[in-house]
Order: sequence, then C-alpha cells, then structure tokens
Amino acid sequence: MGQGSLEMSRGSLGGAAIGRILIITRNFPPLWGGMERLNWHLAHELSRYGEVCVIAPRGASEKAPPGVRVVQVPLRPLQRFLLAAGSKGLVEAKRFRPHWVLAGSGLTAPLALIAARLAKAKAVAYVHGLDLALPHPIYQAAWLRALRRLDRVIANSRATAALARKAGIEAARLSIVHPGVELPRIDAALQWARRHAFRKKWGLGDRPLLLSVGRLTSRKGLMPFVREVLPRVVRRKPDSCLLIVGDAPRDALAAEAEPPQAILQAARTMGLEHHVRWVGTLFGQDLESAYCAADVHVFPVREIPGDPEGFGMVAVEAAAHGLPTVAYATGGVVDAVAHGVSGRLVTPGDAEGFATAVLDLLHHPPEPQGIRRFAEGFSWESFGVRLAAALV
Repeated sequence: MGQGSLEMSRGSLGGAAIGRILIITRNFPPLWGGMERLNWHLAHELSRYGEVCVIAPRGASEKAPPGVRVVQVPLRPLQRFLLAAGSKGLVEAKRFRPHWVLAGSGLTAPLALIAARLAKAKAVAYVHGLDLALPHPIYQAAWLRALRRLDRVIANSRATAALARKAGIEAARLSIVHPGVELPRIDAALQWARRHAFRKKWGLGDRPLLLSVGRLTSRKGLMPFVREVLPRVVRRKPDSCLLIVGDAPRDALAAEAEPPQAILQAARTMGLEHHVRWVGTLFGQDLESAYCAADVHVFPVREIPGDPEGFGMVAVEAAAHGLPTVAYATGGVVDAVAHGVSGRLVTPGDAEGFATAVLDLLHHPPEPQGIRRFAEGFSWESFGVRLAAALV
C-alpha cells in the first residue's frame, strides 16, 4: 500500500469510527518478546484512530507510546495479575467508558468481556495461537468460552485463525491481521559498517554466520537444531557459527524453557562448542546490527501439540534487513516466510533438508532488495490500517 492510499485509508476510517479503546494485556514492554512489541504497536497504531488506555504490568507506563495512558498492575503471580487487571478493567469501564475493550491475548479475554459488558462496549481479542490451544482443562472451559462470546476475534495468521474456528469461534466474527515490523532505513554502506563492527565486537571474523533470535523455548527447536542440523552444516562449512540472541522466558503462559546453558552443553557434547555463541538479549541498534552481521536466519520451530507457533515475527524482522530465513513449515510460520522469496520453508523434522537449504543460501545469497520488498507488506502502518478496519 502506497503512502497516499495509506493516508486515505486512515482518513476514511477516522478516530470517531473507533472511539475510545481500552486494552488489557499482560504482554507489554518493559517485558521483552514478540507479543510485547506487538501490543506496544497495537496501542500506538490504535491511538491514531481514538483515545487509548492500556492496563498492563508495572513498568509499562515508562515505555508507553506517546499519548497512551497506562494503568499499571502487578505482573506476578499470574492470579494476582488477573485479579488486579480485572478490577482495574471494571474501574476503567465506568470511568473511561470505552467503545471497544481489547484483550492483548486470549489470556485477558474474560477480563475484556466483563469490562465491555459493564461499559456497554464491544469486546475483541487479538489471539496468537497458544492462547487458543493451551491444553489446561480450566483454561479450555473458562477462557475459550469467553473467546467464543466476544464480538470480534483477530488472529495473527491463517494457522491461528484455523485454531480459532476449531475452538468454536464463528468465522463471521473472525479476522486475520498479521503482525507488523519496523522497516529500518539502512543503506548498503551503513549495513556493511554495522556488519563489520558487530563481528569485530563478538570476535566472529568472516565466518558464515547463522542467526537465531527469540525466546529460548522447546517450541523454537534450537536444541534439536544443534544436535541434528548444525553438525550437517559444519561438516560442509567447517567454519560456520550459530549466534543465539535471546534468553529463556520467565513469564510465558505455558512454554517450556530451554536455558542457554543447556543448549551450549548440547553443543559441547556434539563437539560443536566453537560453532555456537550465545550473546543474550539484544535490543534496538544492537539487534539490527546482529541481523546485518548474519548470513542466514534460522527458525527451526517444532510442531508440538498444544504449543503452536502462531506467526514468526522474527522471520519478517530478518527480511526487513534483507536477511533470508530457513524455517520448518509449521503453524503461522508459512505466513511469515515466502518460500523462494524471503527464504526457504522445509518439511517439519527434515534435518537434512534444513541443512541443505542453509548451505544453498550460504553458497548462493539471494538479492536483499527482493527480501526487503516482502517485508514491506508487514509495516506497522499497514498493520494499524488493517487492525482499525477490523474494528469498524
């Protein structure tokens, strides 16, 4: 969508078409992760169309978008968050009188539904995948029941929308709005400078560099990647290195953590300790530099029953930097990677096929401009237009 049509879409929707929006979420900065970034941008983009108030964990007010009011509640334990956020939701339903109450994930859908009914507003949730598939019986009985009663449900991918329909959410109340991405303005000279500086800082030299970005959970598949795929890559590219950016989550809804120490131990067991580096969590320009420094982004997500990958924002972030992704074709990843354009999709579990795809991209790097063009369809501005359209 061009800039002119983007502005026309915003003008035609108008702030009055949406009105006041109350967002209730446990996923918001300063917590780090894809869902936290998404909810920040969700609040920011919706603030262009109406007045926004967010109920979120403590510390969120310091990171809030300009003009967005934040009501803070305790993050831990989960029960305390739910009680406090639910109570504040009722207070804001009376005081703020929202036209929409939006749950930042399925976790807060019951709170959004109750606050919306009190305010005589419409209730909506943005769902991510796991919040529809969590196998806990109480969650299935209470939370999915609330999701079925919402006025709208917005899914982050086709795979998540399929989970929503399977959970009993009517197709007529269901929309798909893919998450967005920052589109960095990095010219070739700056990208090369950042690549060189990052590699020098971390002592990476000119080695072929594979990059993994994200929370270290069992679903992300780094442990099997180190054991099954990386040895195949190293055999054919002996100087290859896997750089891991991220850490094990502390506040995930149900994800099983894979501590970095365990992944590094697996590398040592395989005799690959000199081919794996963990640098912890990176933000801002440091993370951009990591994308610039890498040759291939690897996203070996596993198919785990009850723990789906809803989308795969890091694959689009990599594409925004002209970096191709190799990923297993599972869940919402197939919406985040365009096979043959922004990277390669491999049959889930095919370690040899994954290694072959990585090596092919190392030997025959694709044109970065074509990869970036794919990412341009996921700009946060376009996300905001589609999100607003789903609420009118």
